Amino acid sequence: MFKRHTSTNKKLKGKTICAIALVLPLVSILGESKASKIISGENILLVENKFTDSFQFTDQFNNNKFNLDFGNILLADEINQKDQNPINEEKRVLISEVIIKGLEDHPDKENLEVITYDAMLIRPGSKVTREEVKKDLDRIYSSGWFSSAKIESLKGPLGVQLLIKVEPNPILKKINILQSDIKLSNIKLNDIFKDDYGKTLNLNTLQLRIKEIKDWYNSKGFSLARISGPSRVTKLGLVELDIKEGYVAGIEISFIDEDGNTEDEKGRKIKGKTKKWVIERELITKVGDVFDRNKLESDIKRLYSTSLFNDVKVTLKPVKSQPGSIIITLGITEQRTGSLTGGLGYSGGQGVFGQIGLQESNLIGRSWSTNMNLTYGEYGALLNISLYDPWIKNDKYRTSFRTSLYLSREVPQELKSQEGGSIRGVKDRYEAPESLISYDINQSQNLDRNNNNTLTNTGPFTNLSSAQSSAPQFSWFDYQGDSIVLERTGGGFSFARPLNGGQPLKKVPWSILIGANIQKVKPIDYAGEKRPYGVATTNFKEGKVPKNQVICVSYNCSSENTLVSFKSAFTYNNLNNSRNPTSGDYLNIGSEQFISLGENSPTFNRSRVSYSRFYPVDWLKFHKGCRPKPGEKADCSQSLGFQAKIGTIIGELPPYEAFCLGGTSSVRGWNSCDLGVARNYGEATAEYRFPIWRLVSGVLFVDAGSDFGSQSNVPGKPGKILEKPGSGFSVGPGAVINTPVGPIRIEAASQDFSGNWRYNIGIGWKF
Repeated sequence: MFKRHTSTNKKLKGKTICAIALVLPLVSILGESKASKIISGENILLVENKFTDSFQFTDQFNNNKFNLDFGNILLADEINQKDQNPINEEKRVLISEVIIKGLEDHPDKENLEVITYDAMLIRPGSKVTREEVKKDLDRIYSSGWFSSAKIESLKGPLGVQLLIKVEPNPILKKINILQSDIKLSNIKLNDIFKDDYGKTLNLNTLQLRIKEIKDWYNSKGFSLARISGPSRVTKLGLVELDIKEGYVAGIEISFIDEDGNTEDEKGRKIKGKTKKWVIERELITKVGDVFDRNKLESDIKRLYSTSLFNDVKVTLKPVKSQPGSIIITLGITEQRTGSLTGGLGYSGGQGVFGQIGLQESNLIGRSWSTNMNLTYGEYGALLNISLYDPWIKNDKYRTSFRTSLYLSREVPQELKSQEGGSIRGVKDRYEAPESLISYDINQSQNLDRNNNNTLTNTGPFTNLSSAQSSAPQFSWFDYQGDSIVLERTGGGFSFARPLNGGQPLKKVPWSILIGANIQKVKPIDYAGEKRPYGVATTNFKEGKVPKNQVICVSYNCSSENTLVSFKSAFTYNNLNNSRNPTSGDYLNIGSEQFISLGENSPTFNRSRVSYSRFYPVDWLKFHKGCRPKPGEKADCSQSLGFQAKIGTIIGELPPYEAFCLGGTSSVRGWNSCDLGVARNYGEATAEYRFPIWRLVSGVLFVDAGSDFGSQSNVPGKPGKILEKPGSGFSVGPGAVINTPVGPIRIEAASQDFSGNWRYNIGIGWKF
């Protein structure tokens, strides 16, 4: 028993004794002691005999009835106050003692007694009204520690004794969720309540924990989740909560115009071009799922990433028959997916060229991308027709398919050099045994016909046969002098699949690719005449060259090669941004196996490995986004990037299929293929990228590459003939301008610190 009473006796100002009775029916856990029963009996007798006037109110917390009787007992000073204000002033009684009971066997007895007393404003010696007693009862219950509380009165010699009888909440042992299949795990639930287990249950603290559960659901995107309770609290400390997470009852798709209308001007329902299954397959959110705001947001992002839609409006409609459930309505505004493009450009293989293209990115509403592109240039031309399906219908792995047909003519960069001349076309050739020099049939020659130092003037010859018959001991070739053009006609296909384990919308870093390709390759001149041989212009003097420098341009020196290949690749990509990454890795391991279909069809394997790595840095702060003000989010795409590439070719390759070193995507201080034509190669690049202005970024780079001495192993040795160095490095600055068609890169690159600089213009970052 806990008592608080006056320290000195006080004389009452009236002869009448005032008693206060407060009764709250409740279920006792431990029962009442004998002493409490006696006191209750005295109070009942007192109430029955003395109190005739009573009132009731319903407490908003516990719905129990509160009974308070003052009778006709008044203190002397209260009589005076009543006389002064007989209508508005409530009766007051003197409280001589406050006694707290019901905590005798509780393990937290002392703490709860203090909590009960501190919750009250009434103190021994105070004079109170019935309203003040009611408010103190509310304060005790509002503390959250008690399942019930009641105040009873005892008549004492110095005034009224208040007996506070409380029933504490049980010791919290377990939280039980009525629903079994919910997102909230037992581990997380116990983590939220870990500080409360083994302690007296506090209803206020319980509400805070319920809020933590709500906050957790919101943080995970389950914004429709509702937590109520406790629905039951047992004497053994079991608390039951009710969680309704909110479900997706349906998903509706409608097509709307730019103004949000579902009908056209004639009142007809707008029918979209896109198949609805194309939209539905991009949705992680499914009917019957717990509503997840984060999933829905990612669904909308994926729909935008298809480039098929201008706008996606989301509406959530509640289902009256299913409280907490909603129907998701997607209002889709399609964008135009067909385009006609054209432009001018320059490349090493085609010179100045014009281009026209026709594209459709949503063929027959299946999200198929088709492209027909025609390029006609100074040195060549290209006609390419392609079809790309980003996701084969009903494929659970999200496999994509690509196929193309092409016809191209271009000057092979392997046979050109900015400083070493080029290899020009030769129509035909004859090699005499043991000869060291080859002669052009189109020029007069002084030849030793009899091996006796007798010189004879001969030539030019009308054809190779006449030269061979006239002087079979000498090697001959029919030099035409035109640039060699490679004509490729063929097609191919490929399948690509992310390694997602059959979860098509799961973002995974690994993917695989397999495919095949077949093409006919013809070395010709601009007029279309076959040119299977070539001679370097730098070594062509006085109508003759060393015999080993009249090379085969094609495999087996044939006028036409058939190349059949099967390719495969593994890719790992966890870059944070596909256009301008600042962190992450990119790895590509690829192999292409060529098989022979005949005498002029080579067999060889070409394998390559490429790896890129990006590190975020914060060095230069030209862009204001790199200097955010307090409260602003930084916008500073700044990184240090590294790339390494290596490749090898095994087998009988044509020279035009060798690796090229140099160019805008290689060692930038050299033109395309000017550094080397190799069977093996390695390259490395380091770049520092930093923003300068909203649309402009800067770059500082170092490139290096080497053929590992393999130029001599390429048939015909075109790199050696054209005196390509085989290895080198370059450094330089650059700028990247972000445009609607993509980043445009402008660079200046040195050549081995030699003072020679090359200026590049390209589309996109180097890697």
